[in-house]
Amino acid sequence: MLLSLPQPYDFALSTERFRVFGVDRANLWHEGGLHRVVVGREVRIEAAPGGVEVEPWSAEIEAEVRTLLGAPFDLAGFAAFAAGEEVLARLATGLAGYRPPLAPNPFESLVTSITAQQVSLQSASAIRSRLIERFGEPAEHAIAFPTRERLALATEAELVAVGFSGRKAEYTIALARDDLDLDALALLSDEDVKARLVALRGIGEWTADWFLARHLGRRHAWPAGDLVLRKAVRSFYGDIQDVRSFGARLHPFENLAAHYLLTGLRLSS
Repeated sequence: MLLSLPQPYDFALSTERFRVFGVDRANLWHEGGLHRVVVGREVRIEAAPGGVEVEPWSAEIEAEVRTLLGAPFDLAGFAAFAAGEEVLARLATGLAGYRPPLAPNPFESLVTSITAQQVSLQSASAIRSRLIERFGEPAEHAIAFPTRERLALATEAELVAVGFSGRKAEYTIALARDDLDLDALALLSDEDVKARLVALRGIGEWTADWFLARHLGRRHAWPAGDLVLRKAVRSFYGDIQDVRSFGARLHPFENLAAHYLLTGLRLSS
């Protein structure tokens, strides 16, 4: 089934993050297509004229695939904004067709961020893949990310065995066992989402900002505490000391600006 997406759209560029840091077993690049378990079925997504080809297909699958492919982002509005901002104009031109992906599942998004705290993204990817292999449900190629219920039954020692630090194992299991309704966070304001998340053990501002940016796709999310984003801002704009305040310059497209800055930095390195 063809899923149309606003053009231009570059499928390989947009899904690059699922390959560049190592194998992602939950979002698996296999023979030119992206495989993910969606509502219990493995789905293959590959480039097609005007969008992507998705098999198998159902209305329920469509909703998650659209989220995964970043369909909620207003790229047309961002392109118009970027045209008046020298750095973003260059990035938008150089990365034409780049639509940042989103993490469809809130628990998966938070656990992914926990694994990435204070380590390289390559190390985080390796640890995350071992977690998925140990606790996830395998399909033909991809493996479904472990459910919250499954990780609630795990022990800290089991998570340490796949590469988690003791603290991160503690944080992940505590999150899995907490009664916070993660799906309901989508109904709250950015400020309230952050307040609910940082009240949890092991969830700080950095993790909450990325939840807003990469799960909820909030327009104004600006993960200013991210060291690589700080590096990208300084690489493209010079010696910016207060990166959080600098985000106001990129309003109202802070989130997309962050993704373009990070991807631009990575591809220029």
